[in-house]
Amino acid sequence: MAYRFEQLLRSLLCVALLIGTAHAQQYPARPVRLIVPFAEGGASGLVSRRPDRGEDAKSAGFYRVAAITSPTYPTRPIRLIVPFAPGGPTDVIARLVAQKLSEAFKEQVVVDNRAGAGGNIGMGIASNATPDGHTIIVVSSSFVVNPGLYSKIPYDPYRSFAPVSNMAASPNVFVAHPSIPAKSIPELIKLVQSNPKKYNFATPGIGTTPDLSAVLLKLTAKLDVATIPYAGAGPAVASVVGNQVPLGCMAMPPTVPQIQGGRLRALAVTSAKRSPALPDVPTMAESGLAGQEADTLQGMLLPAGTPKPIVQRLYREVARILAQPDMKERVVGLGFDIVASTPEQFAAQIKVEVAKWAKVVKSAGIKVE
Repeated sequence: MAYRFEQLLRSLLCVALLIGTAHAQQYPARPVRLIVPFAEGGASGLVSRRPDRGEDAKSAGFYRVAAITSPTYPTRPIRLIVPFAPGGPTDVIARLVAQKLSEAFKEQVVVDNRAGAGGNIGMGIASNATPDGHTIIVVSSSFVVNPGLYSKIPYDPYRSFAPVSNMAASPNVFVAHPSIPAKSIPELIKLVQSNPKKYNFATPGIGTTPDLSAVLLKLTAKLDVATIPYAGAGPAVASVVGNQVPLGCMAMPPTVPQIQGGRLRALAVTSAKRSPALPDVPTMAESGLAGQEADTLQGMLLPAGTPKPIVQRLYREVARILAQPDMKERVVGLGFDIVASTPEQFAAQIKVEVAKWAKVVKSAGIKVE
């Protein structure tokens, strides 16, 4: 009796296996829908393959993918915050990119200048904005300098923002009003040393790399001068052009037209090699002062928590815009070097730059309460 029961059980198991195998071989019996909860084009969406020649869709295992996406971005005008006054390098590149983004998105990108406190005011506003991609901020190197410079800032450089791209960088340039007799850095050093407290440097703001470059020159050459920080490069350049402050150090873009027009005299650039925008102007190393290299980044950020598809969409548009021949010619002609780094590359750069400038600020003994 037990033997017959065992045989019956084995027979039933065999039948079940045969039926299951038959069903498995027939799967799928119709197209399969695979839902991807992200925008099309991402890694998660690359899950289908076309049938090889001679195969039909079913035998090739070709599945139709349905990507369920968020509403089209952007859905309304975008605010692009510039944490400095109009006319500076950050404002210049922000406006160039904003115009192109408006054309690409078919939505207006409005530049909103929120100057003050070395960029902290604008960066604080942006960090508290709704993370839906409709508030963007373009920052300069003060974003990575301020954490080591100020005792308190309204943002965390690592947690408050989603990096999009370091769009471009530019070296700084030391300039003088044409009435100043010095025509080079060595001549400037001699002039200032012979006239203590007579000359001062205009800079675009406390904590900007031009400001730190001026401080570094002051310490290295033992110059008895003061640095006068403005709320951006625009006002700083205007003060030297108007001879309210006879000397200055700024990023190149707002100074190049003034230098080419004879309203400012360029003394040296802080890049490792000469700039194509000012090929006749020597570097600081060529002027006898090595170790003075510094540039100003121009990075785009979104508030932390912005969906990754929006971050990637914005990055792709920015990279495409900066690769356009007319845009490239315009940006390079103003003294920028195009970078167009990825979000991941920019995030890594932020970590390195914050640590680097914190050491520079500490060694220089600079602190702002």
